[in-house]
Amino acid sequence: MTNLFQGVRLLRTSSLLLCSLMLSPLIGQNLNYPKTRKADQVDDYHGIKVADPFRWLEDDNSVETAAWVKAENQVTFDYLEKIPYRPQLKQRLQELYNYPKYGIPSRSGAYYLWSKNDGLQNQSVLYVQKGLEGTPRVLIDPNQLSSDGTVRLMNGEPSGNGRYFAYYLSSGGSDWQEGRVLEMETGKVLKDDLKWLKVTGLAWFGDGFFYSRYNAPEEGHDLSSRNEGHKVYYHRLGAQQSDDQLVYEDKTHPQRFHTVQTTEDERFAILSVSERGQGKDGNALFFRDLSKHQAPFTPIVADVTNDRFGVVDNVGDQFLIWTNKDAPNGRVALYDPRHPEAAWRDVVPETTDTLSSVSTEGGKLFVTYAKDVTSHPYVYSLDGKMENAIALPGPGTSAGFGGHREDTSAFYAYSSFNYPSSIFRYDIATRKSTIFRESAIKGFKSEDYETRQVFYPSKDGTKVPMFLVFKRGLKLDGNNPTLLYAYGGFNISIPPEFNPLRLALLEQGFVYASANIRGGGEYGEKWHQAGMKLQKQNVFDDFIAAAEWLIANHYTSAAKLAITGGSNGGLLVGTVINQRPDLFRVAVPQVGVMDMLRFQKFTIGWNWIADYGSSDNLEEFQALYRYSPLHNIRDGVKYPATLITTADHDDRVVPAHSFKYAAALQEKASAANPVLIRIDTQSGHGASSTSKALDTAADIDAFLMYNLGVTPQFP
Repeated sequence: MTNLFQGVRLLRTSSLLLCSLMLSPLIGQNLNYPKTRKADQVDDYHGIKVADPFRWLEDDNSVETAAWVKAENQVTFDYLEKIPYRPQLKQRLQELYNYPKYGIPSRSGAYYLWSKNDGLQNQSVLYVQKGLEGTPRVLIDPNQLSSDGTVRLMNGEPSGNGRYFAYYLSSGGSDWQEGRVLEMETGKVLKDDLKWLKVTGLAWFGDGFFYSRYNAPEEGHDLSSRNEGHKVYYHRLGAQQSDDQLVYEDKTHPQRFHTVQTTEDERFAILSVSERGQGKDGNALFFRDLSKHQAPFTPIVADVTNDRFGVVDNVGDQFLIWTNKDAPNGRVALYDPRHPEAAWRDVVPETTDTLSSVSTEGGKLFVTYAKDVTSHPYVYSLDGKMENAIALPGPGTSAGFGGHREDTSAFYAYSSFNYPSSIFRYDIATRKSTIFRESAIKGFKSEDYETRQVFYPSKDGTKVPMFLVFKRGLKLDGNNPTLLYAYGGFNISIPPEFNPLRLALLEQGFVYASANIRGGGEYGEKWHQAGMKLQKQNVFDDFIAAAEWLIANHYTSAAKLAITGGSNGGLLVGTVINQRPDLFRVAVPQVGVMDMLRFQKFTIGWNWIADYGSSDNLEEFQALYRYSPLHNIRDGVKYPATLITTADHDDRVVPAHSFKYAAALQEKASAANPVLIRIDTQSGHGASSTSKALDTAADIDAFLMYNLGVTPQFP
């Protein structure tokens, strides 16, 4: 599921405010929404009759649905085009985004691979060079693979001998991927062509690699049909996909995921099996000794439960395994497959902080903890002795580390809300970090902005962390327009990270608030479980409490407060405006899960049962029905000004969620505020290109500013 970061604060000038108030009646009321046909569709859930009059919008191949989409977009873009500063806002976003952005380098033999976006390229370009001082050359430029720039490079790995590079591509924002292979030395693309890949690793072994796929979906329904029957294959270079060797499938459990990785020495294949569609949040784990011909997969953890496991690497015949079993905050243990009955030995025991990542490189363990949501990386010996901390520029987020056993240095990225992402090189011997590549945005000064972390009480007294970002000199007068964001699900943490698009709001005097609510992974598995299934209301209570805290502490007021969230965060926004429509002025639910009774019917939606529960279960149905955004809209209520966003190639949270929700909200909400839906094309669960990301951001920001009464002044 994906995340949106934006932020907000107000220019307190009476003439500007008067100007915006004078404009509002022209386009904020009396919108002529398309009349959406209602059908007599009623479902029976455990004896409770539930109407679903807009079910026909689930048909993504319907001519009637296509006509509805066109009509809704017409209303939305007519509205947006009347906002006078929308073109200047888009231009400003382009200026802020137009700076070089670098990926973390990785080494393969004598080669280093790294990505770069010059500024406004639709896709980052993958470069390769010999040694750190070599001359870079383009290895893959996705911008050359489509006329509209919506083909993305999703994943890629060089072969163990450094001769080949296998990679996956996605088109138009879809989660479906296609596999390709090229020669590293010449860049020549080989004839290998793999299709219908999804939820897949890329694990080299010898002259081929392991990958995961589904059978081809029914023609014409590839973006909506249910995905079941996940299989692992081995592809040998030069072979046709039809000749690939089936490595693993489980016909008795069609909703299981099966993915394979190989250890660095390619001695072992590691198979992970999960079954979230049956409500289990963990995985089983198996290994195969590839040095033994046709050796079977042997269980390390035989059954899927709610505990999670992952092999970090092998140390000789043994495995370093990350797990949260008996350790909600995570630990690293050593497992000896020669003695499977023996107790696992803790190498890095559980601590009071959350273990957010662990990897090996240069004969060391790189372990990163999250302490109150910020990164704290450390270096350990392979036997678990903590050797030193890695100093970061300040409270923020690090990512990277991990490489080969013979490496002498590690690369990582660091950023925070007011520190653009930069690449650092860590020398393992000297234990020192130096800047390798630094990002610079024209006119941006980090010291112009302030970041605070606060802890506020939720409804049940739980302390919840929240980051606030704003221009220095903020006055706490309750008059600052504020954008509140959160996610709250799937054990996903929302750390402090930089986003240049957020600056377009911050520089206009907005406050950006990011609440680390329950359901995420900020404080380990207990924090996650406190926002799952029957506990999901805690997520909404945490978010509502964040809004109330911002108002009580005079950062903003209900008339100046906007909220946004994407995917599971879109569900969050849709739910809280039903529960507290009085608390928010503007709402932007993006690619949200809005029909909580039918989400499991589409594509990969059954995978979310582990977090949400299922309407097939009576007790879980009752909880879902109480908060489902689609099913709790009330007639005549004054809802916030609402801009719903989705895209035609979103095959993760299918756009039918947003279609049905928009139709219902337009029908029932009072006419006081606009209810619009923006439906992108050739895009998916996230923007499929830079140009589409900028277009979407400009429209969202314009909608926010206009409905919060802000008239921007541009540099």
